Amino acid sequence: MSRVHEGAGGGLRSALESSVASARLHAALTAGMHPHPEYVEVLVERCAVEPDFSVRDMLTWALTRHDASVTVERLLSELGSEVPQGRSQALHTLSKIGDARTWPAITTELLKDGDDEVARTAWRTAAGLVPEGRETDLAETLSTQFDRGNGEVRRSLSRAFVALGETVLPVVERATTARDPGVRAHAIATKRLMQHPDEGFDAAIAEARRVVALRGAPLVGEHAGC
Repeated sequence: MSRVHEGAGGGLRSALESSVASARLHAALTAGMHPHPEYVEVLVERCAVEPDFSVRDMLTWALTRHDASVTVERLLSELGSEVPQGRSQALHTLSKIGDARTWPAITTELLKDGDDEVARTAWRTAAGLVPEGRETDLAETLSTQFDRGNGEVRRSLSRAFVALGETVLPVVERATTARDPGVRAHAIATKRLMQHPDEGFDAAIAEARRVVALRGAPLVGEHAGC
């Protein structure tokens, strides 16, 4: 019997506290291969503090192997965690499970979360789980986040709009005329990606910024006494 099973949750907790990432990875793998109700709490708790990406990914996989009737409720409660990584990992795991109970729990507060990683994960999860007919409502909230953060954050928002599809194009189109040039550029780039999904974000945003700059440039002869 695996050492993870010794003492159920307590044994797993000890294994996941190892200073060696490969040992933590193996413990998470074993917990997923041999699900046990007591593991759910331990796995969720570890998601909030685990520093290694590969281990976090394995923790998520392990949780998806457990009974959703238990796992989903615990993950939903984690969305209110004071620890940003706890919120983002819970959202990520819920997106993998795909349970219908997740959608109502993705609040405006999460979509506008002050932590970029939480917000990015909320955008991706919401875009994947939004019920038919609610896409525009979601897009209206997402449109308030145009030009937020660094390039990776902006890329994530654009991808969320691409996932929502053409039905939300009017929301993006409206943002292309916003007063803020950064918002306009991001919206223009997002529109390009929605229409040409194979185009890279970097190319789309560079072209969008060029368009915004040209539109804001003075006409030839303006202010020259002509």
